[in-house]
Amino acid sequence: MARGGARNRRIAALGSAVLLTSGVLAATPAGAATHHAGKVPVATGSGGAVASADLNASRAGISVLRHGGNAIDAAVATASTLGVTEPFVAGPGGGGYMVIYLAKQHRVVTIDGREMCPAKCSPKLFLNRNGKPLPFENARRSGLSVGVPGMVATWAKAVQKFGRHSLADDLSPAISRAKRGFVVDKNFHQQEQASLPDLQSFTSSRKLFLTKAGEPLPIGARLKNPDLARTYAQLASRGPSYLYGGALGAEIAKTVQHPPVSGSSTLRIRHGIMTKRDLANYVAKAQRPTHVRYRGLDVYGMAPSSSGGITVGEALNILSRWKLSGQSRARALFEYLEASRLAFADRSAYIGDKSYNNVPQHALLDKKYAATRSCLIKSTALTSPVAPGNPYQPYGGCGTSAPAGTPDNEGTHTNHIVVADKWGNVVSYTNTIEQIAGSGITVPGRGFLLNNEMTDFDFAPATPGAYDPNIAAPGKRPRSSMSPTIVLKHGRFDFAIGSPGGSTIITTVLQVLINHVDFGMSLPQAIWAPRASQRNAAATDAEKAFANSAVGKAVQSKYGESYNVLKGPRLLRFIGNATGIQALGHGRYQAAAEKVREGGGSALVVHPSG
Repeated sequence: MARGGARNRRIAALGSAVLLTSGVLAATPAGAATHHAGKVPVATGSGGAVASADLNASRAGISVLRHGGNAIDAAVATASTLGVTEPFVAGPGGGGYMVIYLAKQHRVVTIDGREMCPAKCSPKLFLNRNGKPLPFENARRSGLSVGVPGMVATWAKAVQKFGRHSLADDLSPAISRAKRGFVVDKNFHQQEQASLPDLQSFTSSRKLFLTKAGEPLPIGARLKNPDLARTYAQLASRGPSYLYGGALGAEIAKTVQHPPVSGSSTLRIRHGIMTKRDLANYVAKAQRPTHVRYRGLDVYGMAPSSSGGITVGEALNILSRWKLSGQSRARALFEYLEASRLAFADRSAYIGDKSYNNVPQHALLDKKYAATRSCLIKSTALTSPVAPGNPYQPYGGCGTSAPAGTPDNEGTHTNHIVVADKWGNVVSYTNTIEQIAGSGITVPGRGFLLNNEMTDFDFAPATPGAYDPNIAAPGKRPRSSMSPTIVLKHGRFDFAIGSPGGSTIITTVLQVLINHVDFGMSLPQAIWAPRASQRNAAATDAEKAFANSAVGKAVQSKYGESYNVLKGPRLLRFIGNATGIQALGHGRYQAAAEKVREGGGSALVVHPSG
């Protein structure tokens, strides 16, 4: 490792070029700007707005807006460009959820583009011969972990139903970026370091993303991806059927069934069960959003297969019992943590793919049911795991409980995009390939990684024979925490928010909401504020800035909350990487992204103004 690191430094210093089988790595002179140079977390103006984790991706969205595309077109351009510049968390090998506000109709619609389990799936997907759950990493680094990708189907459906441009037009910026490449920055380099064993395990991933010595690319190097440019160009010319039942789908299925394992790998890589027919049968689902009223606002989110909309909505209903703005900040944050704890108990017990499970969505979002949960919040932190409630009418009294659910293994590495256009349309879009680098498997010659979303299923119920809504089945979509959210005020767009972060997505979105709505912070301030995440665990995950703050200490000392203070590599010290857009009136927007987390985000508007 040390020898490889020295080699990387020599490459960067000499400005030499290294030709890889799929990707092209060309080092830039020392001191050259990285692809994050010039990235700013807040932008205000008119004509439309974009916020994402990456400057090149945000620029792609802005370019589409400037050339007559709407928010849906710009969201697809931004997302597909993230597949180039943020390939370890995005790209056509994954899936996600899109929430759309259609201004002319004053209506919110959603698209479920979650990955799907192949037809040969069974509840024993991740059990060994003895019926015991596989170790997580063994399950993840395998063809078994790969779900049928829903990303391209989502893009195609969104553009066909609601866009102004063609899918080919919207993919154009990503094709150009893949050909021209981008400069590797510190965040990209750290993601490669974190996923190095995965990338080294597969020949196609090693060739595309690592040096010839099999080490992370040096900071300052330019990475081109002609394979992904070709893949996007073929999708642009042939349409989504090229993947869903066509030649690209056949290549994906072949890769899943026979992963290109490196000869140097010491891991046992299991073959997958996906077929070309599984890809041909995939459908991105248009469905109704979740909806709750909170402080006079209409909050819309994603229904199952995502748990985000229901869990955020239930927590808001619990919190509506109190006027948070009239309490001390410590008391209000204590109530936020406890509402999260209770909502997560219900999430684990009741939420799964609603095509396979009778999800009590109406009850979980009923304020009368929330009253049977909020009454449990007193003046001392509850002890987790808290039992779920009983959301079946007639509702029981305070604290009526049911058997507990199963904790999940959901990955934390995702991305979130928000876009608004000059016509008032808005998109809040969260998508992912799951863990950093997903399954670790790159489709040979195609330039993108495949997801490991099937590991979001519970490998087995918490208790043998117990009901579990998140067990694998043929065609089923695993439960997700992705929570793209759009908020309306008096029937018109007010703001949009979302974040990556696995199950912490829910608490990040919830905390930004109460920061903004209850505590009166501007949307950027609400995003930048220190975070804590309680997910029905013994201790609350807390960023150092939260735990060490006066209010964080007061929550701990007065109300008995205990913290797991995040530490370790920079990628693990923070919760979420949120982006949002606020309507300012008269066609003006404020786009907001992170200032520090994950290296900061990129907010842009078409016509900047003060």
